[in-house]
Amino acid sequence: MILLQFLNKMRNRTWGIIAGLLVVVFTAGQVQDSHIPEVTASMVAEIVPVPDGPSFAGEPVPMYDDEVVERLSREMQVNTYWHSNTLLLLQRSTRYFPIIEPILREEGIPEDFKYLAVAESGLNHVVSPAGATGIWQIMKTTGREQGLEINSEVDERYHIEKATRAACQYLKSAYSKFGSWTLAAASYNMGINGLDRQLKRQKESNYYDLALNSETSRYVFRVLALKQILGNPAKYGFHFSSNDSWGAFDQRWVKVQTPVLSWGDFAHEQGISYKTLKRHNPWLRGSALSNEDAKTYFIAIPAAAQPEEEILTDE
Repeated sequence: MILLQFLNKMRNRTWGIIAGLLVVVFTAGQVQDSHIPEVTASMVAEIVPVPDGPSFAGEPVPMYDDEVVERLSREMQVNTYWHSNTLLLLQRSTRYFPIIEPILREEGIPEDFKYLAVAESGLNHVVSPAGATGIWQIMKTTGREQGLEINSEVDERYHIEKATRAACQYLKSAYSKFGSWTLAAASYNMGINGLDRQLKRQKESNYYDLALNSETSRYVFRVLALKQILGNPAKYGFHFSSNDSWGAFDQRWVKVQTPVLSWGDFAHEQGISYKTLKRHNPWLRGSALSNEDAKTYFIAIPAAAQPEEEILTDE
């Protein structure tokens, strides 16, 4: 009898708990629904239209091909709605494009290739899992083939002027091989030999007709999308003014032809910190410079910095 009364009491308590939970869930749902904001026009995401008659380096994109349109549309959506990244790209471009553009012109490379650097690194001195380094993402072997100094003390893949010229040499070789700037751009991602094998295997001569790995298939389209968005930011909803730009560094140059025992001491003699020295010269990778061959280096120093004393160099 006592056991039966206990079971009845527990059953009633259980149902009471369940009923209470149902009330809480129902009430919470009502409260949540009452606080859902009304969708306004500013909150609606719209499909970003593909540009009319796009081209890369003067070579038209075949927009009569539905697959080409869809691939370009994908990159337009991804890069337009990735707001934080695109805003950072706009800021970085004001610092690095003025350096890259005149070098491309001097080397005879179409200006559209500045957007290839954006696609490669986001205009950051990054290192890929494969070891590609710097804004132009140059591999160690390729960099050395193009005359860059790469060792534990100096890595000129981080030197934007020299790395840009090295990238130009690669692109000129690729264009000479393929006769197409679009194919030259694709080869920058998968290599000249790799692209050549695919062209021969598939019996094609046009990038847009090739079946490639997913990365290279998207590569040129991402460059095209970045060209459209960074070239016309207001058209794609990015409000960017001259006040928002980072701008180029205002620098002076110190010529060094001797060993440097400590870049920290060197920096302090120039009136700056070691961190500032590395910020302006990311290609200096060690804390000293042996310079056994008496090579000439030009070290960038903020123009406003006041040196403690003149650095002795051989003229």
